[in-house]
Amino acid sequence: MKYTRIPNTNIRVSKICLGTMTWGRQNSEEEGHQQMDYALEQGVNFFDTAELYPVPAKKELYAVTEEIIGNWFQRTGNREKVVLASKIAGPGDYTKHIRTTGFSKESITSAVEGSLKRLRTEYIDLYQLHWPERNTNFFGQRGFNADKADFWEDNIHQILETLRDLVQAGKIRHVGLSNETPWGAMRYLEEAKVHQDLPRMLTIQNPYSLLNRLFEVGLAEVAIREKIGLLPYSPLGFGVLSGKYLGGKKPRKGRVTLFPNFNRYSNENAVRATERYFDLAQKHGLSLTQMALAFVNSRAFVTSNIIGATTMEQLKENIASINVELNDEVLKGIQEIHENIPNPSP
Repeated sequence: MKYTRIPNTNIRVSKICLGTMTWGRQNSEEEGHQQMDYALEQGVNFFDTAELYPVPAKKELYAVTEEIIGNWFQRTGNREKVVLASKIAGPGDYTKHIRTTGFSKESITSAVEGSLKRLRTEYIDLYQLHWPERNTNFFGQRGFNADKADFWEDNIHQILETLRDLVQAGKIRHVGLSNETPWGAMRYLEEAKVHQDLPRMLTIQNPYSLLNRLFEVGLAEVAIREKIGLLPYSPLGFGVLSGKYLGGKKPRKGRVTLFPNFNRYSNENAVRATERYFDLAQKHGLSLTQMALAFVNSRAFVTSNIIGATTMEQLKENIASINVELNDEVLKGIQEIHENIPNPSP
C-alpha cells in the first residue's frame, strides 16, 4: 500500500480509501465485515461512510451502514487502526426522513451525535458536509442554473462555528466538503482565513473518473494552491469502467441493473468513451478497472481514492490497482480519448 497525509495534518492515510455505501443494501453486514477485514490486512486504513448510507437511501435503512461499521469496531477492537470519515446529509426530497433543517447548529450537532453512537466511537477523524444547501451544480448537473429560485442565506460562518465547537469537544478531529464547487470551496477556505479560530476545510469529496474529469476545470487549481485534497468517489462510474456493462450486458447484481436511475455513466457518449478506454487497456495488457483506478491514483491533487465493491473479487482488484503504474503511452492514449469525448458523465 502507498500512503499520504490528509493535507495540513499529520494523519497518515492509505492512497486507497474503502467506500461503504452498498453495505446494508447490496451487501450484508457479514460481507461488510469481510471487506473491512481484508482491506485492513492489505494496508487500507482509511474508511469513508455517511449517515445517508446505504444508497439509494430508504427511511427503513437509515444509517445502517454506520451501524455495520460500529459493530465491526466492537467485534474487532480495530477502531484505532482506522482513519474514519463520515458525513451529514444535505437537504433534499430524498433526505426528508432524516431532517429538513439543513446545516443548522442543532442539525449538525444531532447528526454528529447520532453517527458517534452508531459507529460506536468517541470521535470521527474527518467529518464532511455531504452536499451544499444552496442551489448549485452537483449530482450530474453540468452547469449552474442561474434562473432557479434560491432562498439560501449564507450561513457558512455559522456552520464553521458549529464544527469548531465539535472539534473543541473532541467529537470530530477535522472537517471536509463533498460535492462542492470552486466557489463553495473557496468561500469556506476564505472564511477560515479571515476568522482563524474557525476550522479549515481539508478535503473535498467529489466525483472523478475517466468519464468525469470536471474537477480539473476549476477545483484542481484550488486543490493544489490551497492544499485541499480530493477524495474522489465513483472512480469506476458505478462500475461502468469495469467494462461489465459493455455490449448491452446487464449483470444481475450490477448497480446500474438494480437501480436504473443511476444512469449518468450510461449515456451514449459514456458508452463510446468506455469502449475506447477498454480497447486501450486491452492493448497494453491491463484490465479496464485497474487502468481507470490507476489513473485516478496518479493525479497530484488526489489524497485518497475511494473505491467501492460488492464482491471480494472486485475489492481485491480495486485495492491491487495501487501497484499499477501507467506508462507515458497509456497516459497519452487516455488523454486522446478524453479530448475526443470529454466528460460525458458529469
